[in-house]
Amino acid sequence: MKKHTKIYMDFHDYCKDDFIPCEACGTTAVDIHHIQARGLGGDRKGTKNRIDNLIALCRSCHIKAENNKDFNNQLREQNKIKHNENN
Repeated sequence: MKKHTKIYMDFHDYCKDDFIPCEACGTTAVDIHHIQARGLGGDRKGTKNRIDNLIALCRSCHIKAENNKDFNNQLREQNKIKHNENN
């Protein structure tokens, strides 16, 4: 399991076989998306794998987030609200 996936699953107390909803459309999530991209060099400082930069998405929404800056910005704002409410 990738480090960022484990961080997300541990934070939300998910198990491997749990249903994880896409946070954009509600279908089954298959990817944990970095809202702010890690970049080609990875994440040496560890700032990109913070829970407030991770969101569960289905394949379709993940592709849309990667290719549509406005959609990705919507996800960023949605995630900020979600994590501010939990603090």
